[in-house]
Amino acid sequence: MAHLRFRKFNTGETYPEQNLDNDLCQAVVAKGSTVFLRGQVGQNIDTSESVAIGDPAGQAAQAMANIKLLLEEAGSRLEHICKITIYITDPRYREPVYREVGRWLKGVHPVSTGLVVSALARPEWLVEVDAIAVIPEE
Repeated sequence: MAHLRFRKFNTGETYPEQNLDNDLCQAVVAKGSTVFLRGQVGQNIDTSESVAIGDPAGQAAQAMANIKLLLEEAGSRLEHICKITIYITDPRYREPVYREVGRWLKGVHPVSTGLVVSALARPEWLVEVDAIAVIPEE
């Protein structure tokens, strides 16, 4: 079975202010059961509009809403997340971001990695969350 790729896009359209031309997608289902998600940020996944400017918890909420939507489109759910990685641009964002992510993943117990980075792809983005999940056997 070939990998399934969801919500394909080109970075030239997503980041018109940057000179990029990469073919990417939001999610890949590999070998039928593992779902790899692109890092999600405070951006409406349908309109590419940045949301919750200046609000790390609000951006984390949008990232998690995007993750939920992408997993459902791929045939999985939040409770099947195995690993998350959280990137924040300021260590002071850790508590509000982790509280918000924790609200979405209560009872899931994924492994997690957290990183403080100097910046994300756009200056208004304060947090990025990526996830790896599985599609459960029926």
